[in-house]
Amino acid sequence: MANGTIAFDTLSTSGQITGTAKSLDTDYLAYGSAKAWCHFEGSDATVDDSLNVTNLTDNGTGNFDVNYTNNMSNANFSSSTTANISISGVTYCKCQTYTTSSVRLHQISNGSHADCNDTVSTTHGDLA
Repeated sequence: MANGTIAFDTLSTSGQITGTAKSLDTDYLAYGSAKAWCHFEGSDATVDDSLNVTNLTDNGTGNFDVNYTNNMSNANFSSSTTANISISGVTYCKCQTYTTSSVRLHQISNGSHADCNDTVSTTHGDLA
């Protein structure tokens, strides 16, 4: 079977979707939408829901790798993370150690790593 190319500028539905969002500019798909996202609980490092994420690697308390199903084209993508903080004190999340196949997330509370609830990570960039 030969592989070919399909060229188009807009995707449209056959009218089965209600509301006004029935078409989408392909530039948005290529450049504006998230290429990966996931929602997980830090306490058990289980992905609750995701797009383009195979699993998490639990590197210890508050330290996770989000592993992509389809790699990014390079390690210069944008990733952000946030969590519902049920821990008292100054808490923040940061992304660090970007590779084409994953990003490492750190959750910090009161100066130490901590597992946070309802963590969300989103990645924007170019897929390989």
